[in-house]
Amino acid sequence: MKTLGHWLASPWRRSAAAVIAGALPVLAYPAPSLWWCAYVALVPWILLVRSAPTGKRAAYDGWCGGFGLMLAMHHWLLPFLHVFTFVLAALLGALWALWGWQVHRLLAGLPSRRRISAALVVLPSGWLAVELVRSWQGLGGPWGMLGSSQWQVEPALRLASVGGVWLLSFLIVEVNVAVAVLVAVRQARVPAMAGLVAAAAATSAVWALSPRPGVDGQARIAVVQPGVIDGPGNRLAREEQLTRRLAGQDVDLIVWGESSVGFDLGDRPDLARRLADLSRATGADILVNVDARRSDKPGIYKSSILVGPDGLTGERYDKMRLVPFGEYVPARSLLGWATSVGKAAGEDRMRGSQPVVMNVGDSLRVGPMVCFETAFPDMTRHLTREGADVLIGQSSTSTFQNSWAPEQHASLAALRAAETGRPMVHATLTGVSAVYGPSGQPVGSRLGTDASATQTYEVPLAHGTTPYVRLGDWTVHAAMLILAAWAAGEGLRTLRLRRSAPEPRVPPAHTAHGSPARPGR
Repeated sequence: MKTLGHWLASPWRRSAAAVIAGALPVLAYPAPSLWWCAYVALVPWILLVRSAPTGKRAAYDGWCGGFGLMLAMHHWLLPFLHVFTFVLAALLGALWALWGWQVHRLLAGLPSRRRISAALVVLPSGWLAVELVRSWQGLGGPWGMLGSSQWQVEPALRLASVGGVWLLSFLIVEVNVAVAVLVAVRQARVPAMAGLVAAAAATSAVWALSPRPGVDGQARIAVVQPGVIDGPGNRLAREEQLTRRLAGQDVDLIVWGESSVGFDLGDRPDLARRLADLSRATGADILVNVDARRSDKPGIYKSSILVGPDGLTGERYDKMRLVPFGEYVPARSLLGWATSVGKAAGEDRMRGSQPVVMNVGDSLRVGPMVCFETAFPDMTRHLTREGADVLIGQSSTSTFQNSWAPEQHASLAALRAAETGRPMVHATLTGVSAVYGPSGQPVGSRLGTDASATQTYEVPLAHGTTPYVRLGDWTVHAAMLILAAWAAGEGLRTLRLRRSAPEPRVPPAHTAHGSPARPGR
């Protein structure tokens, strides 16, 4: 340990170690999908931060670790944003500076049981505060939240139905803190074990008591994935060809991916008629996604549009939350240079104003989202409360085809389904396309990034409302209250210490008439 401490005495080596330690949790996400490592992946980072010589250095270690996490999580953006990927990682990584200071404050040295008990709730709350801030759409949205690494773990999905992905993040950090204490502070095994037992008890209680979605029907929904095809005209032709194969299969709805139509249907009635012909031939409505300049209002929109046998049904959803740099450049006057070093949007897309629940046939209601909107738990929760039977994400990750991005994106649908108790269809242009049932379980087989095909799914429909839909982000609210209470306690403790500190001794004054050796008369 002395050798390691000497090696970490170098600020540069310590920073490098923090970057590497911060990047470790990415192994829990797709594509590696080593979900179990999330429960110990933060331990090296926590141990490094607690060993910092000062709180200021701990905050810097937190920043470096956050940089490593964000860079590893978004490394597939490098071909797209180039050097700006590092700038983005550094800006987002700074959010973990305060968390690093909190780790040092509570766990440095030989912490008391009181401090360790506080750490088991304060540090997970601090982590949630970071995830809350970076969940803002302008900072890239809630992509890669720690809890989303558990998308294929059934007990975790059950927890998500109660507290959303936020509750999963809280419990994962709590387990990591407890393990770090067990490793580094053997005298404090009791509170650390208590934290582990509490996490296990919470999981068990939710497993036993949380309501399960009541499945009461099914819908046959087909996904059309054309694959990597250059040009909107060629892509549309391939989508038409694949869709015609669905004729006679008794499908209720056909879903195309994001940007599946590159022309404004209001300005191209010939294309609208072709899509209506497809709807009649298959006997199903078709949900397409148009990425084009509109003829009825200025600007380029990404819109989910429902087409029936008689043409456009009038059901339309315009994407509300746009991808920073991919679909608009924040503060373009200041950051417009990003378009010269990467593939940032040359022109900002326009935003929609509200979510839409569409009526398909006589009894099916669907809630569409576009691209990374599926990362936002509040959007699917709102659509569920508005009566959506099926959640639909139309996506395209073709720019990042040979990276971890397609797998990461598809996995989010499992969490959104589990949180809301509604099935979710994730349809893409180039893969990965997948469907998940109302408990987050996979339905049917996925279409990988090498597929150009259609797939029909028997999608189970559910009724009832999950606790998360009813109660919302209560985990976040509880975390903010914990942080406020802890901050108030720290402030009062500091004030008491200042008041109880002895007055500094003032040496006797020297005068012209005397001195300590010869007092004046």
